[in-house]
Amino acid sequence: MEVVPYGGWSRNARLVSGETEMIVTLEVGPRILLFGKIGGRNFLKNYVKDLGKTGGDGYHSYGGHRLWIAPEEDPKTMHPDNSPVTAVEEEGWTVFQAPTEKWHIQKEIAVRAQNGGFAIRHRIYNRGVYEISLAPWAITVMEPGGTCLFPQSPFIPHPDQLLPVRPIALWGYTDMSDPRFTWGRDMVRLRHDIEGGNQKVGSLVTQGYAAYVLSGNLFLKRFPYESAADYPDFGCNFETFTRSDMLEIESLGGLKMVQPGGFAQHDEAWYIESPFELPSEDGECRKMLDELAAKRPL
Repeated sequence: MEVVPYGGWSRNARLVSGETEMIVTLEVGPRILLFGKIGGRNFLKNYVKDLGKTGGDGYHSYGGHRLWIAPEEDPKTMHPDNSPVTAVEEEGWTVFQAPTEKWHIQKEIAVRAQNGGFAIRHRIYNRGVYEISLAPWAITVMEPGGTCLFPQSPFIPHPDQLLPVRPIALWGYTDMSDPRFTWGRDMVRLRHDIEGGNQKVGSLVTQGYAAYVLSGNLFLKRFPYESAADYPDFGCNFETFTRSDMLEIESLGGLKMVQPGGFAQHDEAWYIESPFELPSEDGECRKMLDELAAKRPL
């Protein structure tokens, strides 16, 4: 771990895996603020107005990658992450841990180099005296101008398949006629548009991946699917949200009763393919991303 200045903060951890780098600030968080090819474009959106700030009771949208709890419940979910984090090396992991919140939970993000990308381990600890129910919610805020893609379940014709295969969750502001959506047979796409308003959709993605294509580069997020898990938001382990200034790629763990002193854990892995040209045809796109995900371990 190398400590470097970034975004108005003097103390930030820089980690390298092959040709890929990541920066995690030590002064608030835990927050991953940069992820990209060394010397290349940052895939993560940063909010300049909040960079360099510390302390205070107000929530700051620093951007980057953060750990929340689901189901969403304001103000508990949106507890400000304005305090410094500790950073320790532990069995190949660099572990970033925030102070315990007033809700008696403590958030931790651990990072490890893996196959030219990074494995990311999220933990939420119960520091109270009673058991609590929650799901870890890993939210990655992407730079504007790209397209999010996540796979549909394999097409099976009627009557070979009689039962439903996946939920699609919609919010009160979801508009399925929005032209930013492409509802393909093999893939669902949500395109960022600076002129667009708030838009969100969730799904159960059994293939365990989603992607973001930006300026000829591909960000691949791997995450688990557990058939026995009780996922929040009508059974979603994946959600994507966009508005005029950004697009979020979000994965969720299953709901868990966490005993005092215990924790809920949720894992991801991030990779970059650059340069990358995505096929326009839906089936070819799905095949390429399936093959790429199969080569990139969680």
